[in-house]
Amino acid sequence: MSSPRSAWLMLLVLIGSFALSQAFRSVAAIMAPPLQQDLGLTPQALGLFAGSFHFAFGSLQLFMGMGLDVYGPRRTVLAVFPLAIVGALVTALAPSFGWLVLGQVLTGIGCAPAFLACTVFIARRFEPGRFASVNGMALGIGSIGLLATGTPLAWIIEAWGWRAGFLALAACAALAWLAIWRLVGEEPRAPGEKQQRLDVAAAVRGYGELFRLPHTLGIIALALFTYAAFMALRGLWLGPLLIDRHGFSLVQSGHVALAISATGIIAPPLFGRLDPGERSRRRWIIGCTLACAALFVLMALRPGALVDVLAALLIGTLSGFITMQYADVRSAYPPRMTGRAMAVFTMAMFLGVALMQWLTGLAAAAAIELGVERYAAVLAAIAFFLGLGALLFRLLPAPPPRQDGA
Repeated sequence: MSSPRSAWLMLLVLIGSFALSQAFRSVAAIMAPPLQQDLGLTPQALGLFAGSFHFAFGSLQLFMGMGLDVYGPRRTVLAVFPLAIVGALVTALAPSFGWLVLGQVLTGIGCAPAFLACTVFIARRFEPGRFASVNGMALGIGSIGLLATGTPLAWIIEAWGWRAGFLALAACAALAWLAIWRLVGEEPRAPGEKQQRLDVAAAVRGYGELFRLPHTLGIIALALFTYAAFMALRGLWLGPLLIDRHGFSLVQSGHVALAISATGIIAPPLFGRLDPGERSRRRWIIGCTLACAALFVLMALRPGALVDVLAALLIGTLSGFITMQYADVRSAYPPRMTGRAMAVFTMAMFLGVALMQWLTGLAAAAAIELGVERYAAVLAAIAFFLGLGALLFRLLPAPPPRQDGA
């Protein structure tokens, strides 16, 4: 068993890959304006570009969960994360839109085990009673990756262009991989314990058991839209909105993105402390979802630069309630199903991001044809999907009360 100090060091190194994953998934907000100018991307193409990372990332969560169970965090991340480096290089050198999407898909696959690896490592190397606090800390530190795609990346793009931004991210990803290779140790085994074998059929049967539970559908329905709404704003439309609607420079929009990213560090631990418990948690989740929807409606009404910025900051802060969704998932299933439930929830969140960014791209393209301001259409669409998710979460079956006192 590793010492507490070495466990913390290895966790911090693993969080490095998670932070890079956060940077890659939010890069489109700052990259969008120069990409549109250089390659002539339409709003629909921009949504597809941003969504392709999240589709690749989300669609592989179940398989990454299997790999982490069998091979452990170190070997899984070392095997897969190099694709993130390759994907960033492909994107940086892309001569056309097709190559951009390929690069994003490769990057999404490479980043797919990043957060789950941290979660599995915490579950195996730390005491069970510390899981929630350590996992919340990992989420907060990993959100530093969002800060990199604010002002710092904007400076790089203004000085050397968008391709230099992807090259810088590729270099950081390579350093993160090397740190894991050198500093993260193999999982200790009990005496006589044999290496597990990957049994895909058994794993699929286990996921089938989870999907047969009636309350899974409502959890997934809301998971598709909550994180997706935040990422559609922070990860795609924020930069173009501030530049086109209010005349901000790229660096000025980067300052706003940096401020919103800071809320991603503070808000999850805050809402973790505010968690009211099983009795009223789901009411809090619905209320926060509808509050975010109302803020998106406010932004759609074109209230002015100051209100747009303040509303975006409030959305970033309120989005910390996603921590309560994790707690809801944990309490909705027996302990033997927690790992599978978390993998399915994470998959739904990131497939939802891909879906939201694609759909908002369609909304922006349709708005142009109808003579409507495209950002008003995008923001109204996000509000609609948040409302739909809250309605489904409320009307579909809720999980039964826990009988184990958890």
